[in-house]
Amino acid sequence: MDDRDARPCVSTIKCRASPQNNITFFSLCHHLAQVAFFFVLIILVAKQCIFYNHLCHHMKKETLECIELLKSRLDLVEVCEDNEDTFKGMDMISAVCQVDKLLENSSLSKGFFEVAEKPLRFISMKMNLTMRQSAVFVLFASECFSSYISIDTIAEKCGCSTIALLRYLNDIDELEKRGIICRCEERYCCTRTYRVSQKTINELCGDVLSDSELESDEKNIIKHEEIIGKELFYDTEIDSQIKKLRRLLDREQYRIVHQRMQEKGFRCGFTCLFYGDPGTGKTETVLQLAKRTGRDILQVNISQIKSMWVGESEKNIKQVFDDYRRKVKESDITPILLFNEADAIIGKRQEGAERAVDKMENSIQNIILQEMETFDGILIATTNLARNMDKAFERRFLYKVKFEKPTVEARMSIWQSMLPMLDESDIRILATRYDFSGGQIENIARRHAIDGILNGEDSTSFDSLVQHCENEWLEKKRSTCIGFAI
Repeated sequence: MDDRDARPCVSTIKCRASPQNNITFFSLCHHLAQVAFFFVLIILVAKQCIFYNHLCHHMKKETLECIELLKSRLDLVEVCEDNEDTFKGMDMISAVCQVDKLLENSSLSKGFFEVAEKPLRFISMKMNLTMRQSAVFVLFASECFSSYISIDTIAEKCGCSTIALLRYLNDIDELEKRGIICRCEERYCCTRTYRVSQKTINELCGDVLSDSELESDEKNIIKHEEIIGKELFYDTEIDSQIKKLRRLLDREQYRIVHQRMQEKGFRCGFTCLFYGDPGTGKTETVLQLAKRTGRDILQVNISQIKSMWVGESEKNIKQVFDDYRRKVKESDITPILLFNEADAIIGKRQEGAERAVDKMENSIQNIILQEMETFDGILIATTNLARNMDKAFERRFLYKVKFEKPTVEARMSIWQSMLPMLDESDIRILATRYDFSGGQIENIARRHAIDGILNGEDSTSFDSLVQHCENEWLEKKRSTCIGFAI
C-alpha cells in the first residue's frame, strides 16, 4: 500500500520537468527581453529628446551671439563712418576721463551708453573696439596705475551687482585676448583680477609721452650745422692723432672702413677716449670733428641718467643706447654718441658693494661695458680723471688721445687767434709767463672783450690783460703763506 501510494508522487515530479514547462519558461524570458528592449528604447528616445533640446538651446545661444556680433560690427561700422571733425579737440585721455565720470553708479544701463556715446565712439575708433568693450576698457583704464582690480570692485564702482557684469565676461575675455588688459596669474589670487597692460598704458599716453620724449631727444642732439667753427691748436703728437680721427670720420672713409671691418669679422664700433687736464680742448675737439665731418652729436646727460628710483638708472642707460641705435637708422650719416665728463660712469667699480648706490653704479657700468662690446657706431667719451678709470673700460676704447697743456708755441697760436690785436712780443711774454690751457686763455680773452665793451676799447691796455692773467692763476694765490716770517 505504501509502495502504490509512492508511485504517483514520482509521476507528479516528472510531470513538472516536462517539455511543456520548458516552453513556458522560455516564453517568460522572451517577454522579459521585450520589456527590457522597450525600456532601452524609451531611454534612447528620452536621450534623443534631451540632446535635441540641448541642440536647440545651443543653436539659440549661437544665434543670439551672432546677433550680438552683428550689432557690434554695426557699432564698428558706425564708428568708422565718423570722421575727425566729429571728435575735434578730443584725445584718448580726455575721452577716458569723460566716460569714467559717467560710469559711476551708472549700472551700465542703456541710458549710460546714450549719454556717453560720443567719447565711447572715439575710444572705439581709436582702439578698434565695440561700444561695450570700450566701456569695459575704461573701467580698467581708470585704475591703470593701481594694482590688479577684481570684478567686484568694478561692480561696486558702477553701482550694480557682480552678477550683472557676467554678461560682459566675453568682452573682458576679448580685451585680455588682444593684450589690452592682463589677468593676475598669482596662485594665491582666488578671484579673477585684471589690470591694464603696460603696452596699453604707453599707447594711452602715447601722444603726451611721444611729444616729451621727442622734445627731450631734441635737447640732447647737437646739430652739426649749429656748431660754430673754430681753429684749434695742438702739439705735434696730438695733432697727428686728431687728423687721423678726422680722416676716419670722413663720410666716405668711414663707410669703406666699416665695410672692410665687417668683411674681416672685426667689431665695427669706433670708440674713443679723450682724457687729460681740464680746459685742454677735449669737448671742443669733439664739436669740431662733428662740424668738419657733418655728423650730429647725441650728447648724454649723466645727471638725467641717474634716478632715485630703484632700477630706473639702469633702464635709462639702456634707453640711451636704444635711442642712439634708432638715431643711426634714421640718419643718412652715423651720428656721434658723446659721454661728456664721463668720470661718474667709467670709474672703478666697487668690490663687494653693499650700499644701494654702489650697486646701482656697478650695474650702470656693467650695462655700458656690455653695450660697448657690441657697439656699432661712433662713441666718444671725455674725462679729466683717467687714472680712476676701470681697467675694463680701458680695453674697450679703440682710440685713446691724451690732451696735455699746450706748449709755448701752441699757446702763442691760441693767444694770436683769441686776441689778434696784440703784438708778437706781447704774445710771447704771455705765452712764456703763464702756463695756461686753451680754456683759461679763452676766459681771459672774454673778460678782456667785456672790459672793452664796458669801458671803451682804449682802456684795454696790456697791463689790464696781465691783471686778468694774474686773476686767472689761482695756484699763485694758494701758494701765498699766511703767518709770521722768520
